[in-house]
Amino acid sequence: MYCRRPVFTEQRPLYGRQSTALSAIDVPTTPATGSENMSTDTPEHADDEPSLEGGYDPDAVESRWQQRWIDEDVYAYEGDEKEDPNTVYSIDTPPPTVSGSLHMGHLYGSTLQDFAARFQRMHDGDVLFPFGYDDNGIASERLTESELDIRHQDYERREFQELCREVCTEYEAEFTEKMQNLGTSIDWNNTYKTIEPRVQRISQLSFLDLHEKGREYRKKAPAIWCPDCETAISQVEMEDDERGSHFNDIAFDLVGEDAPRDEFVISTTRPELIPACVSVFVHPDDEENQDLVGETARIPIFGHEVPIIEDERVDMEKGSGVVMCCTFGDQNDIEWYQAHDLPLRVAIDESATMTDLAGDYEGMSTEEAREAIVEDLEEEGSLRDRWEITHAVQVHERCDTAVEYRVSKQWYVEILDHKEEYLEAGREMDWYPEKMFARYEHWIEGLEWDWLISRQRDSGIPFPVWYCADCDHPIMADREDLPVDPLSDEPPVSACPECGHDEFEAEEDVFDTWATSSLTPLINAGWDWDAESEAFTMDNPELYPFDLRPQGHDIISFWLFHTIVKCYEHTGEVPFDATMINGHVLDENREKMSKSRGNVVEPDEVLADYPVDAVRFWAASAAVGDDFPYQEKDLRAGEKLLRKLWNASKLTDTLAPAHPDEPADLEAIDRWLLAELDDAVADLTAHLEDYEFAKARDRLRTFFWNTFCDDYLEIAKTREDNPSTQYALRTAHRTFLELWAPFLPHATEEIWQAVYADADGDLESIHTRDWPSPQGYDADLEAGETAMEVISALRRYKSEHQLPLNADLESVAVYGPIEGFEDAIQHVMHVQELDVLAEPPEITTEVAEIDLDYSTLGPKFGSKVGDIDAGIESGEYEIDDDAGVLRVAGEELEDELFEVELERTYSGDGEMVETESAVVILE
Repeated sequence: MYCRRPVFTEQRPLYGRQSTALSAIDVPTTPATGSENMSTDTPEHADDEPSLEGGYDPDAVESRWQQRWIDEDVYAYEGDEKEDPNTVYSIDTPPPTVSGSLHMGHLYGSTLQDFAARFQRMHDGDVLFPFGYDDNGIASERLTESELDIRHQDYERREFQELCREVCTEYEAEFTEKMQNLGTSIDWNNTYKTIEPRVQRISQLSFLDLHEKGREYRKKAPAIWCPDCETAISQVEMEDDERGSHFNDIAFDLVGEDAPRDEFVISTTRPELIPACVSVFVHPDDEENQDLVGETARIPIFGHEVPIIEDERVDMEKGSGVVMCCTFGDQNDIEWYQAHDLPLRVAIDESATMTDLAGDYEGMSTEEAREAIVEDLEEEGSLRDRWEITHAVQVHERCDTAVEYRVSKQWYVEILDHKEEYLEAGREMDWYPEKMFARYEHWIEGLEWDWLISRQRDSGIPFPVWYCADCDHPIMADREDLPVDPLSDEPPVSACPECGHDEFEAEEDVFDTWATSSLTPLINAGWDWDAESEAFTMDNPELYPFDLRPQGHDIISFWLFHTIVKCYEHTGEVPFDATMINGHVLDENREKMSKSRGNVVEPDEVLADYPVDAVRFWAASAAVGDDFPYQEKDLRAGEKLLRKLWNASKLTDTLAPAHPDEPADLEAIDRWLLAELDDAVADLTAHLEDYEFAKARDRLRTFFWNTFCDDYLEIAKTREDNPSTQYALRTAHRTFLELWAPFLPHATEEIWQAVYADADGDLESIHTRDWPSPQGYDADLEAGETAMEVISALRRYKSEHQLPLNADLESVAVYGPIEGFEDAIQHVMHVQELDVLAEPPEITTEVAEIDLDYSTLGPKFGSKVGDIDAGIESGEYEIDDDAGVLRVAGEELEDELFEVELERTYSGDGEMVETESAVVILE
């Protein structure tokens, strides 16, 4: 549970234009202890029905609406298979690993998804925003082992799987509660687990379909292996990690009396692989070592002999140019093994322990054997040199263990032959931001392996396969029987169709978790095999392809790529129209958060201190795709905005009835506000359609805070009985609530229900209303904006001169475009006589100061700097605006070396006040 947060009360504005007087929405109160923004007084209404009484209590409001949205299925997807896909917006949401706690990345990414869901629900209608839990695979195994202090090897597979389910269920409940506390508009009726029977069936159907299409194969071959997890892994699960090591120069003897020399030297970082050496390679163009080709080498310490072969894959610039091939140290070893039909020598087992092939080193870990072998090489005189290095080591991304390469039988999805098709599928999608396509493209271009989908683990979805005990022929399960577990279920045949043998062996491997997670569009669309039509169908075909795939940039090669592979191979279509790639949350110093650095920000702590809506405001502060720092100032800005919205709503409620009629004629200032509102609605709609949440937030905040609150509400207070102002005020306020709704769902719902909703009827949530659209109000936007600047300037003038806001100003002259708004300026600011000048007043512009960039000036002009200073001080200089230079002391200074500050003075009668677009003269 999160602790109770203080209630927001009305206080002075800290953002926006400087106001010359305190407004009704910024009334100061007695300062609260510990924060200028909050009070600890909780209003009596907080836990009852929506009301604007007192201050805004986010703790009570947020929990109340989160529960009510769920209870009343506000965000439930109502579509059916007959629905027009163009009226449905479907989101293919990432299923988080339940073993991980909710971190800032979850909070940020989920909020971005919710922005899209809430906007589209209001803009286009029905939205599917589902939620899933990735609870199968290595992550859930490790969680269970850690939580229960057990080892999976000590249990029968089905028994251990049950333990995994129990542990994961507890974590899922906690995860659900925390996700609901974020106020996301997820349809909790549409959830799934990647281990549930329905998903197991879909995953096994996918396997059978790809196998029938010839897109899968089982092969005994070298595979990437994690010794810690004791399973094969795929290329996508490896990452490079910079680690310290040693380069070792080791002498190999040549065999035979006619050998061209006694020895040669190879360089290696892995001397523990020497017992697995099966050959030595030299590049065909390596003239210095050509005499070795065709000879035989004797391996030091171990004594076995290997051939020396030429091959173009040798890197002549690395070490001595002569390289040993061991089965297996890296990808080159595998290629040489296959190309030259070399023997297999296995010196390292599945747990990275030395085998009997290693002789005296049997039973040692690879690290222990490495040091022991180096010591023995030095003792026998074969170690010629050894020095420290730092290099990239390929590790398993789940456990940071250095990978090995082992020969084993594994299942693969064939992908290398379809790389161009997957690239074209990526080109068909819209990428937000567009630059992320390059990451997808680079990943595909760098693929060297087919997708290895089998895992030697216990927690996972079983392969629906048995093998003939005699001829190893695979027996696939029947579709109607799925899901099956070969370890406990019988095969669908009594005899092998190939050889007639009647004994079978069950496949013990399980699917890679990504083999299931990659099916999320099909899972959510209800993909299944229809026996009657003998075809694959979908329960909700209107959802597919999905409109949006939101995810982090770190899993483009994992989730996005594999989803395209699976769905494209099954349906022939790209599974989503667009993908929105979010960046990572960094610490305040722009460093990646990690427990080892001690810079992790816990979401629980953030949500205990700040309202959810303030956190959502923070989440919209960066462009989608960019990594950005966590900064509390953005959260505080969100708090201030909530207070501003609350107080503006209270003031609006006192100035106008909730549902005023539109007058026949709107006055100029009111029509201008609604025209500006139309312009803002159009801008926000365009930004949100392009997932530009930061631009939308900033555009809305500026217009709401500066134009509406600081300017127009001040005007409305002097015109509260005016029907034109009442209508414009209420129209703008309702629209602002709707525009803020995707960003600030709790506060906007509370205000909407308190002011505009029918309290006696069913819940009519603001979040299911139609998104605002421009209403076609026409006004001179430039003139209206200038008029607002003039009003703001006059308000500031009165404040600086300690005049009340209703004090009369006898005569004001304005030079600037204010046509049509003269009456508004006079009425609001109590101007007796307003003169609009056709010509600019007499203003003199003089140079007040010239600032020099001495850091550049000094090195360039040396001793002349003193003369330049003296020339500027005496006024003996010339500024050539056309050429962009300053001529002084016989030198020409380019514009990057100086900055001119100008001072404007009015030489006529009265006092001048300037705004961005106007000059105001008060007499």
